[in-house]
Formats: sequence, C-alpha cells, structure tokens
Amino acid sequence: MKKITNWIFYPPIVGQSSILIIRFMAGGVFFGEGLLKFVYINQETKHSLIAGFPFSDISVYVFASMELIGGVLLILGLLTRVVTLCLIVQMIVLILCARMTLYIDMNSLPILAAPKTSIWIFFYEFRSDYAQLLCCLFLMVEGPGRRSLDFKLFTTYKIYTMKRV
Repeated sequence: MKKITNWIFYPPIVGQSSILIIRFMAGGVFFGEGLLKFVYINQETKHSLIAGFPFSDISVYVFASMELIGGVLLILGLLTRVVTLCLIVQMIVLILCARMTLYIDMNSLPILAAPKTSIWIFFYEFRSDYAQLLCCLFLMVEGPGRRSLDFKLFTTYKIYTMKRV
C-alpha cells in the first residue's frame, strides 16, 4: 500500500519541460468544460437525469467542480497524479453512463449535431473525451514535469541535480 501511495503522491518531476504543453491543454479543456457545465446547468442536469445519475442536481455540481478545480491544478502542476486519477475515474463514469445514453436517446443531442444515426453519435461525442482521457493517462505516467508546482514545492536543488546525473 505504501508503494501505491508513494507512486500517487510523489510522481516523477524531472521529466521534460514540454510536459507543460500537455498540462496546459488538458487543464484548459477541463477548466472550460467545468465552466460550461455551470453556465448550462439546466442542460447538464437534463443529461444527468437521462444518464440515470442519482441526485442529478448535485452530481452536476460535483462533476463541474471537479473539472474546474482539476483543470486549474493541472495547469499549475500541483498534485498532478491525484488530480489525474480523479479525472480519469470521472471520465470513465461519464463515458459509460452519459455518452452511452446518447446512443440510446438521440433527442438529448443539440439540434446541429453532425451524425444522426446509430453508433456514430457515440463516436462523435466520444472523441474529445478520448483525447482528455489519454492526456490524463500520459500525465499520470510521466508526472507534471520540471515546470510545475510539484517540482518547486517537493524538490530541492540537491535532489534534482542528483537525479539528473
């Protein structure tokens, strides 16, 4: 159990600086999605009811808050593995529940959505979830990188230079 805890709370932080780009992209998308959930709260509540989430009013606020806070923490590179683990679980739940209901109930789609038949609706709606999920998996494996608050807060210069050699 201690190995798992250490793996989650102490990710590798000496990765490439270019990980910052992935963090900004994933964090920005999650932040934007969370913000949109709050802006269109009635539509999100309808989707939650269709998906069969218990306490759909509360679950929308929980998911939106997780995305807003998680997006900011990803951008900052703070508690990256904890955040990505939470967001991965949330994404899997949303994909299995909410996106699959789109395949069953096409009336829950916006009027101008491109595909209108069969499994293509699911794939059309799944594409951004898939990209977000893979970005989170990448950050889970690689850690936040050198340009992160995790690096600034949890690494001393001495440790950094020892690992770099």
